[in-house]
Amino acid sequence: MNRALGLDTGDARIGLALSDELRMLAHPLQTVAAGKAALAQITEVIQQKSVDTVVVGLPKNMDGSKGAAAQKAEAFAADLQKRVPKVKIILWDERMTTLAAQRALHEAGRNTKQSKGVIDQVAAQMILQSWLDSQSFLAP
Repeated sequence: MNRALGLDTGDARIGLALSDELRMLAHPLQTVAAGKAALAQITEVIQQKSVDTVVVGLPKNMDGSKGAAAQKAEAFAADLQKRVPKVKIILWDERMTTLAAQRALHEAGRNTKQSKGVIDQVAAQMILQSWLDSQSFLAP
């Protein structure tokens, strides 16, 4: 079975997380700088890691509406889909994941400065794990 990739897109950085081959667990993978090279780097990861599904975090507002950040995530997902037409791209509600990731890292003894490099990866891991967990309920 192919792997799933989770993305936490942001203005400065994009966190990546990768599922195991059984699609049970998500693991932090890497952080890429947001910008023109990001799509190419992510496309390379998709090819190298045999990814057939990408779960892009959709940062909805607390009331469920879509603001500017959600529109950017949708545009990013659309651009990525053009590069990898055979890969399934899913937008997944990610409300509170960055906050939860910060809390988890803080509880693990990391301060904000120490967490900066991995916070986006952990948020991507939480997005992907949430989606993976939802899929286990749908399986026969």
